[in-house]
Amino acid sequence: MSSQTPTPTPHNTANQGDIAGMMLMPGDPLRAKYIADRFLQDVVCFNQVRNMLGFTGTYHGKRVSVMGSGMGIPSISLYTYELYHFYHVEGVIRVGTAGGIGENIRLRDVIVAMSAATDSNFAAQFDFPGTLAPTADYPLLRKAVEAAEAKGIETVVGSVLSSDIFYYAQDGFIPKFQRMGILGLEMETAGLYLTAAFAKKKALSILTVSDHLLTGEALSTQERQESLDDMIEVALETAAQFA
Repeated sequence: MSSQTPTPTPHNTANQGDIAGMMLMPGDPLRAKYIADRFLQDVVCFNQVRNMLGFTGTYHGKRVSVMGSGMGIPSISLYTYELYHFYHVEGVIRVGTAGGIGENIRLRDVIVAMSAATDSNFAAQFDFPGTLAPTADYPLLRKAVEAAEAKGIETVVGSVLSSDIFYYAQDGFIPKFQRMGILGLEMETAGLYLTAAFAKKKALSILTVSDHLLTGEALSTQERQESLDDMIEVALETAAQFA
């Protein structure tokens, strides 16, 4: 390993070799700790900078890491850039929640994000002569769908919108998203997919529908945890295939 590799970084105290080749990434660092405590064996904490907790352990004998991403495209892109470029992580699977807007989307549905539209200007830095279409890594996507089917978990594969805005100043935007087939709204996937594309690495986003923006329905705390466990197991089974 070159001595020029800038690790530890200002945001991650891990040394080379502390982080596995496959990474699960929830937004909430406390959920990263929950995943490590509940699903992994032989766990070691590799990062606590800014309380963005990161852990490495084994899942069914395969080495896997999990780390929080924080909220929004700037945060997830910062952490994944370092993971891909400085720590040589090969694949990141986001495990998060989304607000459902698709006509046939229901609470607890698991969305596997094939692509991610965005209202962010993040892609402008790449000076692409057109409109970039951030997409998932297909082998990861295919394995995730297969893992879900094996567990009897239904998935919906399609597009999500990664928005920079949580509290919109104006109404009327949801029908526009629906018209173009957007299944759910969240805040990170496009940044992850664009960062992975630039690094020539793998990325996938798996999202549980925790609330519905049209009906106003929302999962209770207990229902949310149970649903997230299903999604996390799908992600871990997928990561283990590439570990």
